[in-house]
Amino acid sequence: MFIGHYALGFAAKRLAPRTSLGILFVAPTLADLLWPVFLLLGWERVTAVPGANPFLTLAFDSYPISHSLLTLVAWATLFAVLYQTRTGYARGAVVVALLVVSHWVLDFVTHLADMPLYPGGPTLGLGLSNSVAGTIVVEGLMFIAGVAIYSTTTRPRDAVGRYAVWGLVTLLAASYVGSLFSPPPPSLRALAIMAMVFGWLFVGWAGWADAHRQTVV
Repeated sequence: MFIGHYALGFAAKRLAPRTSLGILFVAPTLADLLWPVFLLLGWERVTAVPGANPFLTLAFDSYPISHSLLTLVAWATLFAVLYQTRTGYARGAVVVALLVVSHWVLDFVTHLADMPLYPGGPTLGLGLSNSVAGTIVVEGLMFIAGVAIYSTTTRPRDAVGRYAVWGLVTLLAASYVGSLFSPPPPSLRALAIMAMVFGWLFVGWAGWADAHRQTVV
């Protein structure tokens, strides 16, 4: 899953209006922000698999630190504690913790049986990604709903707040569509670097745009 994770970040603004959209983007994608780092370090493994299905071009051989349910609960707890300590916003801390764990839930639905319960443990997955059309419909509807919730929960303070969010929405949508037609990465190193660059670009853009918006009372 790709934009479905960001959809939850957008929607979560209603539950935690004082939390920056940047943080609400970090939380549900934390697993994917950690994964390329561990991939480059050699702690996790992935294999490129050529094929017609754009959602099955990577075989996740091992990613127990970034993507197992147990470690995501641990990452969620750490993130929530740090956020609570920094902001004192308990509601926001709970929301970001739930968002971190939500990554496993959404990937469990979409992935093949490669989502580990804990390092070295059994792997699960419902395999929605076997259906290209089904995956696009589910993620597309989630994304539309998430953006709609965010846009009715906040309003722009200025021109940046008005246009930056829609620029972000456009970039995410274009990246998703582009991923459906992109060739395999030239190397796993290139894959990891691109994942980090775009992951943090989306986070930074979200935080910047959200800083120019205010919640609707």
